[in-house]
Amino acid sequence: MSKKFLTRFPQFLLVVFVVSITMGGLSSCKSNKKLARDKAAAAYAAKVQQAKTDLTAMLNGTTQWTLDEQLKRLDVIKSYNIDDQEVKDLIVKVENKLDAAKAETARKAEEKRLREAEAAKKQAEQARFANIDRNLENIARSNSYDEANQKIAAALRLFATPDVPVLIIISQAEGFNDYDRPTTASKFLNYLKDQKAYRYRVESVKKDENGKITELELLKK
Repeated sequence: MSKKFLTRFPQFLLVVFVVSITMGGLSSCKSNKKLARDKAAAAYAAKVQQAKTDLTAMLNGTTQWTLDEQLKRLDVIKSYNIDDQEVKDLIVKVENKLDAAKAETARKAEEKRLREAEAAKKQAEQARFANIDRNLENIARSNSYDEANQKIAAALRLFATPDVPVLIIISQAEGFNDYDRPTTASKFLNYLKDQKAYRYRVESVKKDENGKITELELLKK
């Protein structure tokens, strides 16, 4: 072996070492990139599968989520911009279903608001009718016929005439009233005197321009 070769041998080893490191680095870089791609692909696939699972559950109504929670989850899934036709089709179906559910919820809320407003109105009216109820009950609770007749005479002054119609509701269902046979103010007050019991509540009152009752509607308890 020549001295010249021996002199250059260390330089040769250095080149081999550098090349090895470079090749190893390139190989490692390619391996890391592939690993990253595989990891991203796996994450995307998992996201797609979870989206399908959640959308299917919402469509079938098998989730425990509230409507608001479902709407939020749908928005999140839509934000993924998943390029999968099955997911896209499911999004459209779920969106339609939730839109219908929102409309139904709004309808029920409005119906509830109207019922509560009507109940509040009736309560306010009944407070205004308390004086009439009290007069009628006092007749029924009179200790004698003479006392009752005096109270009847006083109560009749609230009416336009003794023949003002008195309508008695015996049942209510779905916004409709079922009435007993019509009577008049005079007859009804005398009826209370005989029965000695007042089992009614004023439901509505009509009055003339002088504030006199022209029609009395009672609800039987």
